[in-house]
Amino acid sequence: MPLTVEQLMEKMPGAFIPEKAQGLDAVIQFKFTGAEAGEWVAAIKDGKVDVSRGTHPTPKMTLTADSADYVKIFTGELDGMQAFMQGKIKLAGDLNLAMKLMQMFKIR
Repeated sequence: MPLTVEQLMEKMPGAFIPEKAQGLDAVIQFKFTGAEAGEWVAAIKDGKVDVSRGTHPTPKMTLTADSADYVKIFTGELDGMQAFMQGKIKLAGDLNLAMKLMQMFKIR
């Protein structure tokens, strides 16, 4: 059974590597389009990540992607940087945070 965005977002806290996020206090807004359209928020603070459905009024970064492409990035089928270069992922706000994001989570 293919992984869903909901399963992926629920697994984020377990895949989080606190040492890679030392001193970080940031909120990331995820906007998914496609089959699993929806919005999620990941708040990273004090070495923890809290993930929930919804929107945040002032995220430090917003990531917009088709839900299927996002799942492919986290399963290793699609390279995150390539997806960005191809316009499959759109980022707004702190782009340095996007680079850190890939390091803060264990991607299978």
